Amino acid sequence: MFITVGLRIGAERFYSYFRQFGLLDKTGIDLPGEAGTIMHDVENIGPVELATISFGQSFQITPIQLAVTASSIINGGRRVTPHFGVRAAEADGGNGEIFSYPVREHVVSEETSGTMRYILEQVVAEGSGKNGAVEGYRIGGKTATSQTLPRGSGRYIASFLGFAPADDPQVLAIAIINNPQGTYYGGQIAAPVVRQLFENILPYLEEMDYNKT
Repeated sequence: MFITVGLRIGAERFYSYFRQFGLLDKTGIDLPGEAGTIMHDVENIGPVELATISFGQSFQITPIQLAVTASSIINGGRRVTPHFGVRAAEADGGNGEIFSYPVREHVVSEETSGTMRYILEQVVAEGSGKNGAVEGYRIGGKTATSQTLPRGSGRYIASFLGFAPADDPQVLAIAIINNPQGTYYGGQIAAPVVRQLFENILPYLEEMDYNKT
């Protein structure tokens, strides 16, 4: 199905979506040495390349790029620059400088973002991401299982990206398992890792909200 969609879209339009989502740029995170996306030049994307790109292979992005792009899709279309630094403090503890970071608006529409939140919630509620579900909470997410080069080597990368609450995302997590032994499907071995994180994080967020009120 994904191959059919990719071939119908065509290489130039597909490439334009990469640019629209910011995948062809670095995230701008405040750490040195960030790697960029490895992607075919548009003129080198033939039918085979387009087919493999359509189902998520033959290009490489970093985990932080994946997190930023996914968050922009589910948060209403705002691509937020990821960061660790919030402020620089003076020696006496006072604020020396409050840092600000660029936000790119309208990556997707609010309507599209809402649709994606609903679809990804169903992935966890009824689909391949069931192992990422946390009782009492609405979780959205997406599983992934990719084959590494050389093809046929039997080496895989299993991952799961989850977010919560699904209707108003406040937290996002990714678990990536390189070269798993035995079972290698993301929904089976990576989703439980994110579930364990959320089982600890979500009650804490609820407690923080309660204390604020």
